[in-house]
Amino acid sequence: MLRSMTGFGQASGEVDGAQYSIEIRSVNNRYCKCVLRLPEICSPAEPQIEKILRSRLRRGMITVTVKLTFTSQQAYRINTDVLSGYIEQLRPLEVDANPLMRIDLGSLLQLPGACAPSAAESIFHQTREGLLNLAEQAIDQLTQMRQLEGGTIEADLTENINQIRQKLGGIVERAPQVVQSYQERLVTRVRELVNSTDVVVDAEVLAREVAIFADRCDIAEETTRLNAHLDHLEQAIATATDPVGRKLDFIAQEMLREANTIAAKANDTQIGQTVVEIKTAIDRIKEQVQNVE
Repeated sequence: MLRSMTGFGQASGEVDGAQYSIEIRSVNNRYCKCVLRLPEICSPAEPQIEKILRSRLRRGMITVTVKLTFTSQQAYRINTDVLSGYIEQLRPLEVDANPLMRIDLGSLLQLPGACAPSAAESIFHQTREGLLNLAEQAIDQLTQMRQLEGGTIEADLTENINQIRQKLGGIVERAPQVVQSYQERLVTRVRELVNSTDVVVDAEVLAREVAIFADRCDIAEETTRLNAHLDHLEQAIATATDPVGRKLDFIAQEMLREANTIAAKANDTQIGQTVVEIKTAIDRIKEQVQNVE
């Protein structure tokens, strides 16, 4: 089954006095790119969380946001050394730059490292496994959403494939009529020429001209290849177990190339209009497969 690269998952829970909240978002990307936004105290868990992500998700821009708060039972500690350093840096600005400026202690306490819960590192190490379990739960939700959207994409791809098959069948039926129509027009013009002048046209020359035109506008090879690409696309969708987004994109590009060749060689207005409709459907396929993992 196809999986989309767009999804969202979240999980939260309290583990031994630490309240964790995790959100994971993913959008389209050619590769698997992970961006982790964790509190500084949780940074040792980044490699493990990224390893879990890469083991379960193969493509997409994946953003992980972790929030950590401690329960009220945990006492907070002011780091006086850090706070003093902030004040010393700000004091010249208060005196020299703007006498009306006042240092707000409450705002200083919000700065990194100024205030931290007591024994924070110890609490994190105790709750590290709980954090990783919550990350797995969030990834589960993300995966479910990607699979659900993948089903919608698959249905749309199938509809466009069926439309292309139908229109391609009309082109195959029309192709022999193009040569016949050209032959009739050529014979008519030759008769008009013969009737108005003394020119005599050899039937063999006429037949050779028709044969050259038939060879030049022969699209049997291109329609066969386009049908084969459609078969390949359907098979790749039906049997998808690993990420197939890049493969589907390559097939769609090949389909567009064959459609362009058909339009160039057919030398027929009706076929040209049908090819425009086929190319529109192929463009829709290309847009959809850009979101397939």
